[in-house]
Amino acid sequence: MNRPPRPGPLLRPQVPSPLHEVHDDRFVRRGVALLLKRDDLIHPDLPGNKWRKLHLNLEAAAGRTVLTFGGAYSNHLRATAAAGRLLGFPTIGVVRGDELAHRPLNPSLARCAADGMRLHFVDRTTYRAKGSPEVLEGLLRLFGDVEVIPEGGSNALAAQGCAALGRELRGHTDVAAVACGTGGTLAGLAAGLGPGQRALGVPVLRGGFLGEAVTALQREAFGGPAGHWSLDERFTFGGYARTTPELGAFAADFEDRHGLPVERVYVAKLLFALTALAEERAFPAGARVSAVITGPPQPPPVQVSSDSR
Repeated sequence: MNRPPRPGPLLRPQVPSPLHEVHDDRFVRRGVALLLKRDDLIHPDLPGNKWRKLHLNLEAAAGRTVLTFGGAYSNHLRATAAAGRLLGFPTIGVVRGDELAHRPLNPSLARCAADGMRLHFVDRTTYRAKGSPEVLEGLLRLFGDVEVIPEGGSNALAAQGCAALGRELRGHTDVAAVACGTGGTLAGLAAGLGPGQRALGVPVLRGGFLGEAVTALQREAFGGPAGHWSLDERFTFGGYARTTPELGAFAADFEDRHGLPVERVYVAKLLFALTALAEERAFPAGARVSAVITGPPQPPPVQVSSDSR
């Protein structure tokens, strides 16, 4: 009988992850303290919110094949594939886009394949309908008895896992900010924070859909609204895995200032947003603002025009 995967030495995370203040004059002159919550240091293969979102889902999978979804540069696919390699269970990644367009594989997908993940490419229309009964039934007919984890790993179990992130920040911050793709981390982060604290989500995709997604996740995971949270959707820079010269220059400057490798798909947009908000005096003097650093460096994203923020 299959048993649930249990965190052994290869999956044991560093929890709580380090939290430290950095001296950045753009915040200091506004009387704001910038802290970095280094969730990227939790585990070398399952960094940050990926470990937090996956570990309860993997226990629920009980060693069965895990099927999940992602784009060509998905950190979630990479983390799931790594967990499969480390714990010894099969993984299937349903990838958005035509297979020929992704050959040869980019470094992210190549890493997934090297970790044993079976890649299944679907067209964008099918991918958009990935949550529909028709598409899911088709995948189950094709792959058999599998544990389906949604895109980005965001479901009730993921939100419950991410609530620990908020609890770790109790008493240490006034605002806890995180870049958002599917909303699971923000849903859990807000639920775990204490009285007087709030969570801020910075979406990296355009579309304005995350508010409803976070609300639905909290209802499923916690029975209703949990904690105080908000979204600032001004900093997508053209959409997922897209950037501008302005954002690239900002990320390089932040790296030079603080010696921190800045992942470009999520973390750069989060740090840019917090810096802009500090300049706008969105945070009161004396506020402690924590940026959740969720991932390692990735291959360069696609550049778009500088006016596509």
